[in-house]
Amino acid sequence: MPRHGMKEPEKVKDFKGTLIRIFKSLEKWKYVLVLSCVLAMFASILSTVAPNKLADVTDVISESIKPNVEAMKDISESISKNVASCYHTSNPSSLFIEFNKLSKEEKINILNDIEVNNVKISAKDQVNYLEIVSSLSKDSDNNELIKKLDQMPKSIKKIIEPKLDSKELKKRSVILGIIYLLNSIFGYVVGILMAYVGIGYSKRLRTDISSKINKLPLKYFDTHETGDLLSRVTNDVDSIGINMSNNITSFVTNFTLFFGSVVMMFVTNWVMALTAIFASVFGFFGSGLILKKSQKYFIERQSELGKLNGHIEEIYSGHNVVKAYNGEEEALNEFNKINNNLYDCNRKSQFLSGIMQPLMNFIGNFGYVAVCVVGALLVMNGKTSFGVIVAFMIYVRLFTNPLSRLAQAATTMQSIAAAAERVYEFMDEEELSDEKNITTSLSKKVAKGNIQFKNVKFGYNPEKTIIKDFSCNIKSGQKIAIVGPTGAGKTTIVNLLMKFYEINSGDIIIDGRSIHDLSRKNIHDLFVMVLQDTWLFDGTIRDNIKFNKKNVSDEKIFDTCKTVGIDHFIKTLPGGLKSEVNDSDAISSGQKQLLTIARGMIEDAPFLILDEATSNVDTRTEELVQKAMDKLCEGKTSFIIAHRLSTIKNADLILVMNEGNIIEQGTHEELLKKKGFYADLYNSQFEL
Repeated sequence: MPRHGMKEPEKVKDFKGTLIRIFKSLEKWKYVLVLSCVLAMFASILSTVAPNKLADVTDVISESIKPNVEAMKDISESISKNVASCYHTSNPSSLFIEFNKLSKEEKINILNDIEVNNVKISAKDQVNYLEIVSSLSKDSDNNELIKKLDQMPKSIKKIIEPKLDSKELKKRSVILGIIYLLNSIFGYVVGILMAYVGIGYSKRLRTDISSKINKLPLKYFDTHETGDLLSRVTNDVDSIGINMSNNITSFVTNFTLFFGSVVMMFVTNWVMALTAIFASVFGFFGSGLILKKSQKYFIERQSELGKLNGHIEEIYSGHNVVKAYNGEEEALNEFNKINNNLYDCNRKSQFLSGIMQPLMNFIGNFGYVAVCVVGALLVMNGKTSFGVIVAFMIYVRLFTNPLSRLAQAATTMQSIAAAAERVYEFMDEEELSDEKNITTSLSKKVAKGNIQFKNVKFGYNPEKTIIKDFSCNIKSGQKIAIVGPTGAGKTTIVNLLMKFYEINSGDIIIDGRSIHDLSRKNIHDLFVMVLQDTWLFDGTIRDNIKFNKKNVSDEKIFDTCKTVGIDHFIKTLPGGLKSEVNDSDAISSGQKQLLTIARGMIEDAPFLILDEATSNVDTRTEELVQKAMDKLCEGKTSFIIAHRLSTIKNADLILVMNEGNIIEQGTHEELLKKKGFYADLYNSQFEL
């Protein structure tokens, strides 16, 4: 059972399919990826070869600190032959008994000088050598021999003393240096290439999302939190781009390292290879269990992160309402709940993934001990060299580290899949109908402004119809007011007219052309909308007013501001039209509304929609704006949605809606005389 307050974690619906989709979407970078993987593989191969070459360097150095035992054997054999030649026999064993009975001077007198390895050894040096060697026990090791080395005659010492083969050491060191240099270069190039892929893929994802947003119906944004959408665009895309670029080559590198190190260990010494493998094998099982356990928490983390962003965006945008209703505590409790859930799944996922490194370190250290013990025994028995032990100490790390990294990479792939699935869910959302085949267009320069609604039916859900059978003829230049109680369908009519939603049945005719035969872009170009909800972007007042319009002079902008009544406010600003504004509380709601009305007046379009456009201005300003609107509406077909019925007295036609149907229509005076629904609605606004 899940902890109280935490829902069951989401499952990746199709982990394999999601990964396949990611790799298919990397088609553009396939050659870069192939090159990166090849270079990563070469780098890994070099990493596995390097310890073997290091063992060779180590052996050359270790041999240089040991006396030349083979040369000692040559010297002993040469002296034995010299003694035998003195007694004229080939069997020196019995003669040595007689030879040892002689005094030192007598031995020197009967022996001849000899030459070993191009070094002349006098009779005296031979006798001294025999005395020193006779003092060594049969079980003497190199350390005892090194102690006696300083007592040796110079001629013999010259032959058997340790010598560093500088030529061989230089050769092997150069090879090792080249291997490490190439490994570093390949690793650097792979890092650059994969960063290019990750950044490029993230950029393309954001571009696709941006394009997708423009293709989504308004219904999507009505049913999804803005914060969750932002989380998909930012957190999820970043998670995919960054982790993916690190993970793809990580798999190649670590697989190559793992199998390459196994092969090289057996090539170097099979006994120590088995020792290292058996010491590390249980790391497989531990990493597998941890991977399985941590998967669900990575998936849940992405989901909770989206919830947190959505909650913060919602509370921040409505913080005035929260404060006015003393909802801070409730908002904080909800935030703490989501934040605790995010902390919980973050803690568990990070704990389980973080335990991998200490576990693999323990396995690696245990492998070190096992390799050192077994290697020491083999060196004592003369079955391997000290350099092999050094190589295996590196191989143990090369063998165990890939296990940890592969497990971490697999865990990261869970996070990538969770983030990618959220992005792909958005990308797979149903789009607006395709309009590529629409060739008909209506220019706003020739549009007359006639609109006809013919038996329009619409519902946001198939089960519930809001607009049941709406029909109406609107002539060019008319000012149409749409009134009615909340939920009557007023704004819905406008949304259908703007083609934000597709009608279920019926038709809307604009200047003799069906709305189905006109593109959304064409329709939006024919309309100006001034909504109750104001919107200003970060920029100058000039840029906000002439939004998406070119070649608009400052004179025209300021004349429009005078008409609206916002010119005095602009004059009080230090920069005038150049003053920077945004959608913050630094500007009052009424001033924002006046600026958006000015923006609508700049747009020269045959149709005008005013959705409670004067609701945020005071009564005096409302009168000024109303006069400006009357002037603006001249020669244009206007739709005015209003709750304050006093603002639409001069409308040419008032449509009274209730429950999705037009129940009354006429002028203000005509509807009052009928004493019907409109009259009741109008009079109710003046009742105390």
